[in-house]
Amino acid sequence: MVTMLLDSTQLEIVLSGAERAMALHRGNVVIDRSHIAKVQLTQDAWTWLRGVRSPGTHIPGVVAMGTFRLVGDGTSDFVIIRRGRPSVVIDLEGDEHFQRVILSTRHGLELVQALQADVAAEPADVVEIAAETGTIPTVAPKKRAPKASPAPKPAPAV
Repeated sequence: MVTMLLDSTQLEIVLSGAERAMALHRGNVVIDRSHIAKVQLTQDAWTWLRGVRSPGTHIPGVVAMGTFRLVGDGTSDFVIIRRGRPSVVIDLEGDEHFQRVILSTRHGLELVQALQADVAAEPADVVEIAAETGTIPTVAPKKRAPKASPAPKPAPAV
């Protein structure tokens, strides 16, 4: 899972070695904070995927990592999506590399909260920033009804 570091000027998406290899991306993704136009949380990042993988890895419904270029207008998105994980969609304006960044992360809510807060000049993990700025609102998990056991089968007649 990606680590997101935020300071007063930029958001840095720190990729693991495996993520770099699958995305065919040499370094971390650095986004100027002033280029972030909108941040959205989603449970299904696959609906946000657009364009053609170039370069990167794409196994539909399982994993998508790398740059996805939009045909025609020359813009591109950076994507790290894994199956079954909540994600964050970051729309950018004025960025020279990407128009959108889509990341599978369970820390999307913390990112939104950290972006709204005044942060220090030193980069810090968005989870730590969110914890320092106050409580993070959460939704209680739904309680599941206990499974009813099936009725016993009658014994066969002899």
